[in-house]
Amino acid sequence: MIMGTCKFFKFNILFLAMAVFFAVLAQAKAENMNDQASLVSFMSGVVSDPRHALESWSISHAHACNWSGVSCNRKNRVVQLVLSGTSLRGIISPSIANLSYLRILDLSGNFFQGHIPSELGSLFRLKQLSLSTNLLEGRIPTELASLRELVYLDLGSNRLNGEIPVPLFCSGSSSLEYIDLSNNSLTGRIPLKHQCALKELRFLLLWSNKLVGEVPRGLSNSSKLQWLDLELNLLSGELPSEIVSKMPRLQYLYLSYNHFSSHKGNTDLEPFFSSLVNSSNLQELELSGNSLGGGIPSIIGDLSTSLVQIQLDDNHISGSIPPSISSLVNLTLLNLSSNFLNGSIPHELYRMGKLERLYISDNSLSGEIPSAFLHVSHLGLLDLSKNQLSGSIPDSFSDLPQLRRLLLYENNLSGTIPPSLGDCINLEILDLSHNKISGLIPQEVAGLSSLKLYLNLSSNHLQGPIPLELSKMDMVLAIDLSSNNLSGTIPSQLGSCIALEYLNLSHNILRGPLPLSMGQLPYLRELDVSLNQLNGEIPQSLHSSSSLKKLNLSFNNFSGNVSNEGAFSSLSLDSFLGNVGLCGSIQGMRACGKKRASHSIILPILASLVASLILLIVALPLVLKSKFRRRVGIFNHGIIEDEEKETKDLKYYPKISYQQLIEATGGFSSTSLIGSGRFGRVYKGILTNNTSIAVKVIDSKIGGEISKSFERECEVLKRTRHRNLIRIMTICSRPDFKALVLPLMPNGSLETHLYPSHGLSLGLDLFQLVRIGSDVAEGLAYLHHNCPVKVVHCDLKPSNILLDDDMTALVTDFGIAKLVKGEDKDVSAHSSVSFSSADDLLCGTVGYIAPEYGMGRQASTQGDVYSFGILLLEIVTGKRPTDVLSSESSSLHEWVKIHYPYKLEPIVNEALVRYEPRTPLGCHSKRWHDVILELIELGLICTQYSPSTRPTMLDIAHEMARLKEYLAGPFTEEASTKVGII
Repeated sequence: MIMGTCKFFKFNILFLAMAVFFAVLAQAKAENMNDQASLVSFMSGVVSDPRHALESWSISHAHACNWSGVSCNRKNRVVQLVLSGTSLRGIISPSIANLSYLRILDLSGNFFQGHIPSELGSLFRLKQLSLSTNLLEGRIPTELASLRELVYLDLGSNRLNGEIPVPLFCSGSSSLEYIDLSNNSLTGRIPLKHQCALKELRFLLLWSNKLVGEVPRGLSNSSKLQWLDLELNLLSGELPSEIVSKMPRLQYLYLSYNHFSSHKGNTDLEPFFSSLVNSSNLQELELSGNSLGGGIPSIIGDLSTSLVQIQLDDNHISGSIPPSISSLVNLTLLNLSSNFLNGSIPHELYRMGKLERLYISDNSLSGEIPSAFLHVSHLGLLDLSKNQLSGSIPDSFSDLPQLRRLLLYENNLSGTIPPSLGDCINLEILDLSHNKISGLIPQEVAGLSSLKLYLNLSSNHLQGPIPLELSKMDMVLAIDLSSNNLSGTIPSQLGSCIALEYLNLSHNILRGPLPLSMGQLPYLRELDVSLNQLNGEIPQSLHSSSSLKKLNLSFNNFSGNVSNEGAFSSLSLDSFLGNVGLCGSIQGMRACGKKRASHSIILPILASLVASLILLIVALPLVLKSKFRRRVGIFNHGIIEDEEKETKDLKYYPKISYQQLIEATGGFSSTSLIGSGRFGRVYKGILTNNTSIAVKVIDSKIGGEISKSFERECEVLKRTRHRNLIRIMTICSRPDFKALVLPLMPNGSLETHLYPSHGLSLGLDLFQLVRIGSDVAEGLAYLHHNCPVKVVHCDLKPSNILLDDDMTALVTDFGIAKLVKGEDKDVSAHSSVSFSSADDLLCGTVGYIAPEYGMGRQASTQGDVYSFGILLLEIVTGKRPTDVLSSESSSLHEWVKIHYPYKLEPIVNEALVRYEPRTPLGCHSKRWHDVILELIELGLICTQYSPSTRPTMLDIAHEMARLKEYLAGPFTEEASTKVGII
């Protein structure tokens, strides 16, 4: 009986265990199905998936663990959802909060809109949350403070506003190591009270917000902090000395552009620098733009020798530069400009052997320039301008092999210009203006062919003749020798400075005639020779100049007749004052006497003969061509000559009927119109097989130009194969209708993103724009250098750059392209395509047209380089080329150059705000700042007025690829690795 009872009891235990097992199994299966349902619900909130990142998310798959971006644990519960950088659009569904085992959620680098779901606060196992670089708006949910195991929080580079929730910092996860809320519009104070303890925090990035108040004392509890970036806010109070003194591991400290003050009523900086002495790993320190007072304490020399950058510019710092600063032997950048520093420059600076850039301009420094520190072999930029330095220019600048920019203007320097400066073979800018330098201009310095931007020796006491060697500067853009005592004649050899745009020789004692070569400088825009002793007639070449915009010949001894035609049509009497021998048709100028009658007879006869000769030369080939053109059905350079040959050549393209295009575009309705241009309109449509297309219909009302544009574009598209060039799908050709059928680009053109009012903008950041620029450069480099027949695009602009589903750029619209043979020798694709009018000559769009086209030169690859340079400047400035046309500037190149190099900061800062530089790990904005400056310089080099001085598209493509690579690395993984998540 007892044994029976035992057997019955054991059976019940076994049955109960099996029941529990199957119940747990059923629950696990139900939970797994719940995870899958949550992901499906999340997918329903995604309205666009251009990269097909969710293509594998299908119910037909065995389990969600097989879907891309999804990782599971051994129990098949979803623990990771990583879909960063996949260009997803839509909203973040609250259903994602049902993934209760989720540990990593990374949706960064997409285009999600709307609010951050407060339901995410229920993911109590979450360790990493990254929603950066999206279009999220609204407030940060307070519920995120419930994530007790959270280590990594990145909400940077969105459109979040409101105050930072107090519980997020004070009652949230104490294990947080990384917090990035930068580049938003957050307001209020940093909510870190003294009793709060984020003891594991290593990265705090709050830059570019609207935060106010003082740095909270509670931050001193974060003794493991390595990276603190609070710049570009509205923070105030004294510099946080007590707080940073408790951060011995600090590596990067950015407090620039706030309203901080130094101690003791903004008079003492020593407590702050003392607080950093124990930060033995400090690498970068930035305090710019805070109006800080006091002097630089000598204790600055006791800071970490790991320091590579110190920026103290744009403050109210006074006193002398302490020699102890030379102990920072690994500094590569030291910026002390725009302060009230006085005393002499310490000669001990030579110890900083790795220094690359030294800015001490706009202070009150005195004494001589120490020759000892000029042995810093890596120095590339030295700016000592706007001080009170005296003595002579040291002879040892030649010992600086990397020196590119030497700026010593607005000082009290005397003596002569050392000939050894001519040994600085990498020098691009030399500015010694507004000093007391005397003597001759050394031939060695005048022959510096490396100068690319400008030479300024104005407002000194230089004497003697203008050296003939100056003609070797064939790449320099500006030369200013004004306000000196130069004598002799103006050498005609200056006409060899073919890139010259600005020449000022005023306020000297030059004599003799103005050389004919001055008017033959192809890109000269401003010429000032006023207040000299020049005589003779004004060269006719100046009248004929197509580039000259400003001219000042006042107070010389010029004589003769002055016409108000050509380049002089926009000039006033102010350009000719003080020349009693001048007469002419300029308003207010003395009229000239009548010429002899024989001239009035001879000139018309000569003009008639010349006109007849020109007519004979031009008209005869046209008559012969029109006479025989219809009889000859041949190919000339590969372009189709008649309808029969055209149809035969295009037989390899898929057939598509006119009726199919009508159905696809709704009868070419206005609702399908997506663009229009000189040669026709572009419509979007959908074929019966659901293929999205763009149909470029050639306008039949423009007569003979129809076949030219159509044939030209067919020829180019037929011959080119490159990932960054649009590819033709098919062609529809009838006697009364011609159309190109192209793939529809889902992200439109670059223009719609640069100017959002013209369409949907995806909020492109600078990295995306650099990548697009790199794509365009690669496409053009292929056309110019690797295509079977070289192609000049002739109309590069934002509307002709399309973006596919993954934002890859494709160059399109070859309607006025030219096929070329050899290097820059235009050979039109067909004889009928050659230039036949001024309108054709200036092919392209106003603002993007290379200036040499206006001088009668044919299309060349360098013309495309100019257009690309304008495109770069347009991206940076946010201005169309036509927005800056005025009496002061006639091109975007000129408008930017007016600000270059000392007035660029407003342009750079506007670009930083406009493109919201984003990186998932809050990369410091200095990197973006440097890239914008590089884009400006590359744009200026590409748009030089001399085609021969512009780089090739191969060089440009290499440079753009380098910038793209620089922006893509190396901060991201490094910082993530430090946090211990990746």
